[in-house]
Amino acid sequence: MDVTDRSLLKELENGLPLVSEPFDELGRRLHISGTEVLQRIRKLKEIGIIRKFRARINQRQIGITANAVVAWDVPDTSCPELYSCFASFPGVSHCYLRQPVPGRWNYTLYTVHHGRNRSGVLAQVKRLAEKAGVNSYVVLFSTEEFKRVPAVRIGENGGDLT
Repeated sequence: MDVTDRSLLKELENGLPLVSEPFDELGRRLHISGTEVLQRIRKLKEIGIIRKFRARINQRQIGITANAVVAWDVPDTSCPELYSCFASFPGVSHCYLRQPVPGRWNYTLYTVHHGRNRSGVLAQVKRLAEKAGVNSYVVLFSTEEFKRVPAVRIGENGGDLT
């Protein structure tokens, strides 16, 4: 990696600029072409410096402020058709199984829901409960969003990986 690669990584930590040609904009900031920005990103990905390059939408900026995990007490824990019902339901972004804590927390199936308001999410959850035939669940709304940061960052001196 050279100084330009390190500068590019620092720019990418802040996300792509919200313009019609984001790679050209990054290139302008780094005094290289947008094509070279893309070539460098590809090279950094190939050699393993960048593991993933993907979009992440800031939900709150587009009005999605009600986020909830729903813990379901599913009576039959070996029913793939029931799990498919939960996982394929519109509005469910994640669906996963966890071991219960018998007598303390009997929930085994979890879904994640997002919406513009709590009442909309609750209505969505109610429809899913009716469709799945499961009426024992708890809805846990998030109260704040934590800033997501890259797992590996370039140090201030440009050389240390932390």
